[in-house]
Amino acid sequence: MSSATQTITAPNGVSYQQPTGLFINNQWVASSSGQKLQSINPATEEEITSVHAATVEDVDKAVCAARAAFEGEEWQSLVGTARGKLMHKVADLVESQQHVLATIEALDNGKPYSQALGDIEEVFSVFRYYGGWADKAYGQTIETSRSKFAYTVREPIGVCGQIIPWNYPLGMAAWKLGPALACGNTVVIKAAEQTPLSILYFANILVEAGFPPGVVNIINGYGREAGSALVQHPEVDKVAFTGSTPTGKQIMRMASDTMKNITLETGGKSALVIFDDAQIPNAVKWAHYGVMGNMGQICTATSRIFVHDKIYDSFIQRFKEYVAKVQVIGCPFEEKTYQGPQVSKDQFEKILQYGRIAQEEGATIVAGGRAAEARPNGKGYFVEPTIVRDVQPHMRIYKEEIFGPFAVFVRFSTEAEAIRLSNVTEYGLAAAVCTSDVTRAHRVASKLKAGMVWINSSNNSDFRVPFGGVKQSGIGRELGQAGLDAYSQLKSVHLNLQLVEQI
Repeated sequence: MSSATQTITAPNGVSYQQPTGLFINNQWVASSSGQKLQSINPATEEEITSVHAATVEDVDKAVCAARAAFEGEEWQSLVGTARGKLMHKVADLVESQQHVLATIEALDNGKPYSQALGDIEEVFSVFRYYGGWADKAYGQTIETSRSKFAYTVREPIGVCGQIIPWNYPLGMAAWKLGPALACGNTVVIKAAEQTPLSILYFANILVEAGFPPGVVNIINGYGREAGSALVQHPEVDKVAFTGSTPTGKQIMRMASDTMKNITLETGGKSALVIFDDAQIPNAVKWAHYGVMGNMGQICTATSRIFVHDKIYDSFIQRFKEYVAKVQVIGCPFEEKTYQGPQVSKDQFEKILQYGRIAQEEGATIVAGGRAAEARPNGKGYFVEPTIVRDVQPHMRIYKEEIFGPFAVFVRFSTEAEAIRLSNVTEYGLAAAVCTSDVTRAHRVASKLKAGMVWINSSNNSDFRVPFGGVKQSGIGRELGQAGLDAYSQLKSVHLNLQLVEQI
């Protein structure tokens, strides 16, 4: 393939070689149709580069490469300890190149460079964690009778199709690749249309670490074409997806034709319940981080904030003051920047639309709801952090996932009311509680219909702890030991010890 890379220099002075092709069988290839998609810098609205977009034919080539690798001797012969060593090599290489990878994510996604560095730290940490699990896939022996020896073995599922989102491009890839590779699967992973660059750069790290051809294949492309083809391909045994609930439903329907194993992590509209006995400075800090971190582009964002009557007005005022103090909007490569641009024009316009909806529905906008006035060079998808109060359960801003720095405040009087209001949602990804009463904290946590609950914090997830939701927020769990269950399956073996004597 000609012109497989492009030299890119970021605003922080980092210059690197950006792959632009499809990574299939450890080789860079062009799209069979020649079609490309643009990668836009959301801080400037300018094109960074164009990358090749996979067709149905390209997806088939990638899946066939993954199938051949899965059944091939080179990958099959690697015992868990050897796979773990490869994964530790990846972790070391990612750590050694974390500044380049963080630069790419800040450039392509718009998140502040300092935050991107934290994301990359999680990437190499996840690979080290699952590298340690690679040789610990234990089965069981099961007592049945004297005439039988029964046991189980844990085996890889096969070829895994993985679709990652744009809010944490390489981080979400690590969440999926780590357990999949530790269990011995092979992978075709599709990058998000908006943020393909860091995972493409990461492909060369896999080669340098020594992964055999076809074990990991990375494609770019449009969801309607490449994503659909990957989900429906008959040689794909499992699909893992992180993204919106509507898209997750479509994937379920498509995957059902071949009854694929699926893991879905979809939307959220998470609740944060703040009781009047909460430590207010701590609650303000975590309420802010829970909805304003990563430009609000977090599936677990605690964007519905329920505050007790006694402290409702004062808490909102303190929250507003805290946002004004710490939420510095600017270029992702400026050290003081807390909030960069939204990832795309679509997201930018969607958030502004919800500001108008809030007014139409009768809520009170305390701050924000507009495009940021002090945009660098007058360009970029920057929005003001938005705070809305007097929100009611019938309002769209209460029910719908906005995916931006958009906090809605709701008042409550009793614990029972707080629990009821928190659970009035089709989602169930996460929730949080702030209180000084530990008994109340555990009681409320048990009644919140969510896959994860934080107490006196919000969104401080950890890769060693299972992650996932209930209701329309997804199926299955990622991370922790539970993440291995999603990429392995049990086989039962029955050995008959009582053979019939020959006549």
